[in-house]
Amino acid sequence: MQHLLEFLRKYHYLLLFIALEILSLTLLVRFNNFQGNVWLSGANTAVASVNRWYLDVWSYLNLQSANQSLTSYNTRLQLENDRLREALLTLQADSARKASAVLRNLVDYETLPAKVISNSKGGSNSYIVIDRGQRHGVRGDMGVVSGNGVVGVVYLAGEEYSLVIPVMNNKSNISCRIQGQRYFGYLTWDGKDSRHAYVDDIPRHAHVEKGLTIETSGHSSVFPPGIFVGTIETVENSADGQSYKLGLLLGTDFANLRDVNVITTPYKAAVDSLFKKAAAEDELHQ
Repeated sequence: MQHLLEFLRKYHYLLLFIALEILSLTLLVRFNNFQGNVWLSGANTAVASVNRWYLDVWSYLNLQSANQSLTSYNTRLQLENDRLREALLTLQADSARKASAVLRNLVDYETLPAKVISNSKGGSNSYIVIDRGQRHGVRGDMGVVSGNGVVGVVYLAGEEYSLVIPVMNNKSNISCRIQGQRYFGYLTWDGKDSRHAYVDDIPRHAHVEKGLTIETSGHSSVFPPGIFVGTIETVENSADGQSYKLGLLLGTDFANLRDVNVITTPYKAAVDSLFKKAAAEDELHQ
């Protein structure tokens, strides 16, 4: 206590001066707008500088933690990028295998390359226009395939262009079978998704499971047997419960379809002639 009194006695003039200065500045700032604004501006600047300094120091002290978070994030991105790259390579390899399989099954058949110039999506009545017609040897009822599988059947052939009924059309009715089995059904489309269709009338005693391949059966002169159609995604009972209804993921991506091949089967005319002859014979014997 003695030291405090001694300090006040020794510096009381200085302390009184400081107190009067503070009082005068307070009165000056409080009752004068200009000086008050200058004070507030200066105070805000000082506070902002202190806050910026604090944030800089805090950021520096937490830099190691931030670097660790960034490293972890970059590692996750790298792993995800590696997985996507592997998936892309797998998809490309799968597409290449499908294209190779399609070509192998067509090695004994004449094909005509064509390009899709129009791909209408009119609900259940979609059509495709290709840049090949009668002048190039295209006729009605010729099969059309892509590197990924079945596309559809030529409906009308003009001089330069042809109209194709694709799989995603309710008029399409292609005979298909489970690969490696003799059971077959007919490919239909429900008008919802261009990548999905169904195969009906597969007998219940057939071996069916997800992932199995569906291919053309060859029970017509349009498509040779073994052309890839799609893979089984779902197995359901048919409406009458007597057979299976198989949901397929189609091999052909109609949204990105560009290049196709028309199967100009050499013996198609001969096969059609035999069918007509058989029908005529049946009429004679009736």
